[in-house]
Amino acid sequence: MSSRRKPSRRTRVLVGGAALAVACAGVVGTVAANAADSAGTAPAAAPAAARGGDLVQSTHLTLDAATGAARAAVEAAEKDGRHVSVAVVDRNGNTLVTLRGDGAGPQSYESAVRKAFTAVSWNAPTSELAGRLAQAPGLKDIPGTLFLAGGAPVTAKGAPVAGVGVAGAPSGDLDEKYARAGVATLGH
Repeated sequence: MSSRRKPSRRTRVLVGGAALAVACAGVVGTVAANAADSAGTAPAAAPAAARGGDLVQSTHLTLDAATGAARAAVEAAEKDGRHVSVAVVDRNGNTLVTLRGDGAGPQSYESAVRKAFTAVSWNAPTSELAGRLAQAPGLKDIPGTLFLAGGAPVTAKGAPVAGVGVAGAPSGDLDEKYARAGVATLGH
């Protein structure tokens, strides 16, 4: 048996109250210190304005145009009885639109995005780029790329502005045929 007595209710309330007071004092002190820091003598820096010579402008597809291209690619595949996924990315490789056709395989979605990214990154159809792997096999290690046929670049005045990628058809040649069908709608 233990000879220790349980603390009385009054003792427990007093000890708990003291602990609460110490915790509150710490919080109040921290808040007061932070307030003093933010009200210090150093004013916040004003945002700097960039000069015109420090800026670059780029051309991007509208969302409507990207959606139209993706729909055209899916429709071209459907006419052939194929189930594909389509992705359209902007000049920076950011995904604008993805469509997964009815019955398209689960791997096709990510593959379409990567093909579109690869096409816009090199401003070339991915079927051409796949041939370059023999001379430079390290290309396949670049994150986000996929060097398989099925990606086509979109250009404006010779510069890449987007990429269309298609995946899920039985061959890369068919994927690229459908990607080109999507790109073709942008010139009309």
